[in-house]
Amino acid sequence: MAKQKRYTETHAKSGLDHKFPEIETFPNQFRGYEITIDVPEFTSVCPKTGLPDFGVLILRYMPDKDCLELKSFKEYLFEYRNLGIFQENIVNKVLEDVVKWAKPKWAVVTGDFRPRGGLGTKVEARFPRKTNG
Repeated sequence: MAKQKRYTETHAKSGLDHKFPEIETFPNQFRGYEITIDVPEFTSVCPKTGLPDFGVLILRYMPDKDCLELKSFKEYLFEYRNLGIFQENIVNKVLEDVVKWAKPKWAVVTGDFRPRGGLGTKVEARFPRKTNG
């Protein structure tokens, strides 16, 4: 007998259609440097169980013409606080939105999520994305 799936396509897509606020930017005055933003108290919610997820989110990027404005980035991240979304989707969605608003030369988002049930998760997404396989 085939095992019934506990996680559905609806769970997998949960949170991805959420209307996030715009991340404001300001004109970059310098070239050839990188910025690291550390979010040590990131929280979200498991889309199936409703239990909280806690982790550290780190964004590293090299600005081109614009830099992220930190207050608006913080307000953007607050949207995840009560949002049911998988950890893998968080990291990839943050990367997509940073690229959309700041258009950096490159960016890396890492989510290091605290253990729940004995398992921790570390997810990393990079821009530009690798297109192979």
